[in-house]
Amino acid sequence: ITLQKRKAWEPMELSFTIPLFEPLPAQYLVRVVSETWLGVETVVPLPLSSLSLPAAGPAHTPLLKLRPLPKAALGNPAFEKLFSFSHFNPVQTQLFYASYHTDQNVLVGAPTGSGKTVAAELAVLRLLAAHPGKKAVYVAPLKALVRERMADWGKKLGLGLGLKIVELTGDVSPDMHALRNADILCTTPEKWDSVSRGWQARGYVREVGLIIIDEIHLLGEERGPILEVLVSRMRFIACQTEGAVRFLGLTSSLANAHDLAAWLGVPEGGLFNFKPSVRPVPLEVHISGHAGKHYCPRMAAMNRPAYRAMIQHSPDKPVLVFVSSRRQTRLTALDLISYASADERSGLWVNMAHDELELALENVRDSALRHTLAFGVGLHHAGLNVNDRELCERLFVEGKILVLVSTSTLAWGVNFPAHLVVVKGTEFYDGKEKRYKDYPVTDVLQMMGRAGRPQYDDHGVAVILVHEPKKHFFRKFLYEPFPVESCLHEHLHDHFNAEISGETIRSKQDAVDYLTWTFFYRRLTNNPSYYHLNDISPEGVSAFLSELVEATVNDLHAAGCVEIAPNGLDLEPTALGKCSAYYYLKYTSVARFHAQLRADESGGLPPSLDLSDLLLVLCDAEEFAELPVRHNEDQLNAALALECPLPVDQLALDAPHVKASLLLQAHMSRVHLPISDYISDTKGVLDQALRVLQAMVDIAADAGSLPNTLGVMSLYQCVVQAAWPITPQLQILPHMTPELAASIGAKEGGKCGYIAQLIEMSDYELNSVFAPLRGERERRDILRALRTFPLITMTPQLDREKGLTLLPDADGNLIVELARVNRPPERRIYAPNFPKPKSEGWWLVLGDGDELLALKRVNVGRQTRVELQLVAPAEAGEYDYTLLLISDSYVGLDQQCSIRVVVR
Repeated sequence: ITLQKRKAWEPMELSFTIPLFEPLPAQYLVRVVSETWLGVETVVPLPLSSLSLPAAGPAHTPLLKLRPLPKAALGNPAFEKLFSFSHFNPVQTQLFYASYHTDQNVLVGAPTGSGKTVAAELAVLRLLAAHPGKKAVYVAPLKALVRERMADWGKKLGLGLGLKIVELTGDVSPDMHALRNADILCTTPEKWDSVSRGWQARGYVREVGLIIIDEIHLLGEERGPILEVLVSRMRFIACQTEGAVRFLGLTSSLANAHDLAAWLGVPEGGLFNFKPSVRPVPLEVHISGHAGKHYCPRMAAMNRPAYRAMIQHSPDKPVLVFVSSRRQTRLTALDLISYASADERSGLWVNMAHDELELALENVRDSALRHTLAFGVGLHHAGLNVNDRELCERLFVEGKILVLVSTSTLAWGVNFPAHLVVVKGTEFYDGKEKRYKDYPVTDVLQMMGRAGRPQYDDHGVAVILVHEPKKHFFRKFLYEPFPVESCLHEHLHDHFNAEISGETIRSKQDAVDYLTWTFFYRRLTNNPSYYHLNDISPEGVSAFLSELVEATVNDLHAAGCVEIAPNGLDLEPTALGKCSAYYYLKYTSVARFHAQLRADESGGLPPSLDLSDLLLVLCDAEEFAELPVRHNEDQLNAALALECPLPVDQLALDAPHVKASLLLQAHMSRVHLPISDYISDTKGVLDQALRVLQAMVDIAADAGSLPNTLGVMSLYQCVVQAAWPITPQLQILPHMTPELAASIGAKEGGKCGYIAQLIEMSDYELNSVFAPLRGERERRDILRALRTFPLITMTPQLDREKGLTLLPDADGNLIVELARVNRPPERRIYAPNFPKPKSEGWWLVLGDGDELLALKRVNVGRQTRVELQLVAPAEAGEYDYTLLLISDSYVGLDQQCSIRVVVR
């Protein structure tokens, strides 16, 4: 443990695995010893007498010696054409009947490479044959897995059977028409959780007949509670709609598969939990321990053993090397190349002609990758350009390069089997906790599972290079998987808030009943010590759940997300709680926004915040706490801060919230980012920022502050267009430098500096304005961009002389006609610096001075009629209100007009 002076007084949490032996000793002693000072140590007794060990689960499912089924067993020629093989493998044969001939829930636990995906395909075919019109949903924990399934099923089921397969992830947001017509939805847990929260209003959610959950053993990881809630909600929906939803879980081999099966409602005949050794290609595993206290020198010391393993086990076959970080991919590849060159084997891993290699290298943008590819060593990580990454994938799959050095996410993402897999180190740096943590054993098994190529190898080889003290741990536990445990009890607040907002939970008793649907409830009595349950009697469990619900609801009430009725039992959602659930934000984030954007105790309007204050509020959101801050990035952040216009906390340059602020400022200033990692980090920040800003708009509007609401809307526009409010508007157009924008903007008395003026001009006038641009192509690009900008007219429907007449304190409606003058709305806005496609939207705002009276979010078609509801003042008189139409996408297209309201 390394103590930092700045955090010396903060509590530090460590987790480590201790073997337990029967019979249990009375206690273990945990000793903390200083490596610097003599006699400085602490001994903490760990009593084991009250420890309840979980019961051992039933044995694994034996692999029966069945004759492999031919694909003719499908009984449908169209279905048979989908599969390239002639017979199902032994695992697929054993689960064929349960998957294809029944509607029962199924759980398949088998090692990577055993053909589990076919079970999912059989269940989809069963759904098509037995329940036409129902939808299938495939849920995978990583977007890379979703993309792989989209590519595979798009060819197999899309082209083969004409099914409509739609991706629903953070990167792809299809429209409602596509979702309604889809036969199969491929999505992530977070996206399906967000979508299914509004199941009452979304018919396509109620049409789901099959849920396939891939890698369901990740239930025990940090994102596991989302999976748990998702399954519980879909079972609840099935009960409410009286329409059966079938569940099919795919996982690696589990220690407590029966608990998982009982929770999913899997009958005895639907559970298949095979041993990890059940693989089509046998696996040979070597575990090697390496000394060294410090991480980076230890990683460098592992490069030579990795090279020796490659020469020994796979000199002329494909090799996958897994490392923990993007930086390590580069360092490892360079060391492997240097060892090969020293052995005069520099061309060992190149398997293509020199001319073809030169042609491939011409298209590579990353300089490190260009260098390593010349020696037949590819790199693969999220920081690479998409084209570079796809080139590496293609060359490796085609066998033209024989080595691919990758971050661990590839183990879950793309299916690239190799003859040899080298796992170089089993720790990764957790930027949030600022320490190195071990991979879960499931991750190591997943990496090992990529070894051994069916149809090519008679066996695969995995070499695991570990820190010396962990060698015995991996030898013992690699094939004795830990039981999957729930961590829902640590993340209940946001899920309770979502269910209370959706009115699934209406009282504290409903909340307790809701917990009984969860996997957490199944494991609670099976492993009570893990969940700190002391009394496993029914009364003790009931009291434990009641205390958990009470504490969670009280926290939500204190944050302003839930109202507790006077009887102390019934629960009502607040506007703040609904905002958190609707925008899929943490309850702590909306509580913080509410505290910073609301009025003080005096009851007046909230103080007006400038753009720098609002950016600080945005970046303080809990959603940015997961932003990775890697080793030595505080130095990069310090350099980046010098190029950004707004100051940041110089003492917290390694904090994710500070990094989020710097990335947003760099995006809006169009500053060149120091490393490619920051480009992918910026995409993640921008993805979160729009959701958070929309919630901030609603919360500022709820507080009645017109300046703050307009300020957040302005920041929203800036994030989309990568500009500041003071940036010349012309700079958002293509090919525009600051100097050129200034000279063109000064034309006609400054009139040409405004986008709203330019979009009303004819092509002839625009060609004249942009004459300083020499190239015809540049002018054409600018005209094309300007023609995508919307031209909207806003007309309040009221008497011009008398205005809107209302009675004191009466409710009134202001009708506003919005018309699109130039063309129908584009599906995607012009925002070349925003990483994702975005559709156009508008806010209609009514204000009186600094007070916001009404707000409505609208989509403008050719003709759109909008009603704004308002309450008349209590005193008679004439009032001049301001009506504003604000774009959520474009800078410079906002409109405003005055509205006279007469109260009699």
